[in-house]
Amino acid sequence: MARPTSRFVCQACGASFPRWEGQCRACEAWNTLVETLVREPGRTRVATRTLEGGTPPTPLRDIQESEVARRSTGIGELDRVLGGGLVPGSLVLLGGEPGVGKSTLVLAAAAGIATRAPGGSGSPGGATSPGARARPTPGASTGANDAPGPVDTVLYASGEESAGQLRLRARRLGLVDGPAGASILVVAETDVERIVERARDVRPAVLVVDSVQTVALDELDGPPGSVGQVREAALRLLQYAKNDGVPVVLVGHVTKDGSLAGPKTLEHLVDAVLALEGDRGGGLRLLRATKNRFGSTEEVGVFAMGEEGLREVTDPARAFLADADRGAPGSAIGATLEGSRPLMVEVQALVAPVAYGTPRRTASGIDQNRLALLLAVLARRAGIGLASHDVYASVAGGLAIEEPALDLPLALALASSLRDRPVRPGTVAAGEIGLLGELRPISGLARRLREAERLGFERAIVPAERGRQSGEVPDRVGGLRVVACGTLREAVTLALAPAAEGAPTP
Repeated sequence: MARPTSRFVCQACGASFPRWEGQCRACEAWNTLVETLVREPGRTRVATRTLEGGTPPTPLRDIQESEVARRSTGIGELDRVLGGGLVPGSLVLLGGEPGVGKSTLVLAAAAGIATRAPGGSGSPGGATSPGARARPTPGASTGANDAPGPVDTVLYASGEESAGQLRLRARRLGLVDGPAGASILVVAETDVERIVERARDVRPAVLVVDSVQTVALDELDGPPGSVGQVREAALRLLQYAKNDGVPVVLVGHVTKDGSLAGPKTLEHLVDAVLALEGDRGGGLRLLRATKNRFGSTEEVGVFAMGEEGLREVTDPARAFLADADRGAPGSAIGATLEGSRPLMVEVQALVAPVAYGTPRRTASGIDQNRLALLLAVLARRAGIGLASHDVYASVAGGLAIEEPALDLPLALALASSLRDRPVRPGTVAAGEIGLLGELRPISGLARRLREAERLGFERAIVPAERGRQSGEVPDRVGGLRVVACGTLREAVTLALAPAAEGAPTP
């Protein structure tokens, strides 16, 4: 075994250097080199004989497909984002800002796994993942009548909270006195080797590590959370997951810019990366999959934070319209599409004249560059100049949406705020805006229109060059009237209410 040596590893990019330097020469970041104990790989001898046996190459068409037995977490929205549940031997990373509800979500998922009926993994035939069957007690009878049945236990390794603090959280969620109180095994441990050893002794159905930035290995001198510690800890847990066939869920922190803390290789190691988003002051949370080897990355789960933890939102399309003031200038409703799920969101804009200085451009939940582009198109193609105004735009509910279909409702909200005229009641909009002021087609328009009609909207403003010739979208969808517009100027004219209607009534 090669003797470990000390190296200085960059916390930003993972590059290593033999001595400390103020600036990393790889990524040019300052004060990011941390001393880490690493092992240099030993020399490998070149084999002089031909290897015999092994698996010969197989044509792709002759490979038999293996059915993946997923384990349901008992939370429908979480299973939706995962692609149907946890896959045996998978490594899942859940990230999010502090206080957004990561620990609450994984604890609720652990309770859902532990309290499910034995064999109820949500997979065909009720197959359970490896490790779901408890070991027989030494000395106990092994007859057919008293053989122990499968027991779904979850091992929760807490590195941030003590066992007592975790119990307080579980009591708030109502999990202590239920079946989950006896099936969730808690170990307050930060050493990865001890966590893996406890897991091999217990043989749980799922292993939860909260969080990966707090665990460490004794072989490394770097502090917990450093690049070397996070990478080696993830590798050990990945090796355990693949060898024992037990799903492992890692909880991770995010940096100030919203990315996952730790080296980028951590995201490459895991099988799925989930991000829990939302405003900590708000009540709604969105769960997205930025990477998923066993499912789609376009699905989204919606949760509501309450006194009893996170609960699933039964009607996500209506959830973001609860506080919408549809009669106020500067507000527009947009039909967005998150994966296969249409959502109706409220876009708010505030335009105010500038007294002095440079106008401000502030966006929340909207791409700043996209907002600047729309302001230029509004001024040049629609006659709505905002060069001498402060502009504030946001998506209600703490959402962050990057879909191009949000261009049209955002432009309508800006025009409505500038002219102090509200958008006509019962109107929903969706469409991408080009540099020439034209409305471009969007995907899944029929699905958006059906959802808008279900929610009671009366009129939808959509791009004209979409389905009119092929008959994909009719003039009406139930009680919803579809208004096709070719340009942004035309859409603004049709969307805003007349000045007399927009005037406030006593």
